[in-house]
Amino acid sequence: MKYITTLLFFLLCSFLAHGQGTFPPSFFEGKSIVLVSNDPGARPIITWQTLADSIHPFLVRAGGDPVAYYELEQVALSAERQAEYAKAFLQRQIQNVILITRQKEQTSIHVGKFSGDGKLIAEANLSGVSSKDWKSAAQQFAGYGSTTSTKNLLVPDLAEFPLLVAQTATSSAQKFIPRNPLNLEVFRLGIPLEGTSAVTGPINTFRYPAFGKSPETLLAEQGEQKRGLEEIFTSTYPHELAWLTEAKSNPQLIADRIQFVLVKVEGRQVDLMKSMGLEPLTGEDGNKIVVKYYIRFLVREELYLGPVWDAHPDWRIALSQFLDNLKK
Repeated sequence: MKYITTLLFFLLCSFLAHGQGTFPPSFFEGKSIVLVSNDPGARPIITWQTLADSIHPFLVRAGGDPVAYYELEQVALSAERQAEYAKAFLQRQIQNVILITRQKEQTSIHVGKFSGDGKLIAEANLSGVSSKDWKSAAQQFAGYGSTTSTKNLLVPDLAEFPLLVAQTATSSAQKFIPRNPLNLEVFRLGIPLEGTSAVTGPINTFRYPAFGKSPETLLAEQGEQKRGLEEIFTSTYPHELAWLTEAKSNPQLIADRIQFVLVKVEGRQVDLMKSMGLEPLTGEDGNKIVVKYYIRFLVREELYLGPVWDAHPDWRIALSQFLDNLKK
């Protein structure tokens, strides 16, 4: 029996050390917000709120204090939206971010320290567990957390879904301008490549379509994306551009004659339009997952949507339409 216990302890430590690490100390002594990404194609069909309700007791049993739940896709709509949530989380003295990713073949739960800025977490390599379904993943998570004593005592009994950014969403929407920017012919347009640090940040890697992809797959997708972008820009965009593969500050970009940056966002059409201060489409069109491009003007932090709403489920069509509308 002694040897079996020793072996189990060794296996547990090996699991936590293998690319996972241990739960951050702040998990056991501070508030956590939970971001849920739920694949609608997973079976049985459940909403993300139902998933949150089901997993909440296990997060508490692990020693956490999960005070609020949000849909990851809503939070990650854009860098501007992430920054608004970050401000609200700072006001609530949040210390940790828990990410739940439910896919067709597995469910994963990870936890990291809140970064205090718009990235929300500093890196994608977080402590966590994965299993074939939500219940077994939740049980594993609770088991690993229970090995450490917690200072979180007055925790909520049920999952809560507060509208934390209801007041700040309007200020974000006011930055969006439904027309084209001026002087595109004078300065270079920066094009961030997905899968690189130039794009919004690590929480996007926990969305259900992206989670678990190998570095080789990401590199292949990045190469394919760049080829597709070059083809579209060569035939449509007459001005100078620059490929961005690493994160740079606004002053660094401006010093390199890059005053405009192309931004790609993806989400439900109704959510995107609301976040940009537009009257949203309803019904089936509103519920479509679409891609929308816009241009960020770095000098004044203005966001130009273009004169026409040109989002589309296919990113190639969305980009082509956006570039065509830049000529208007």
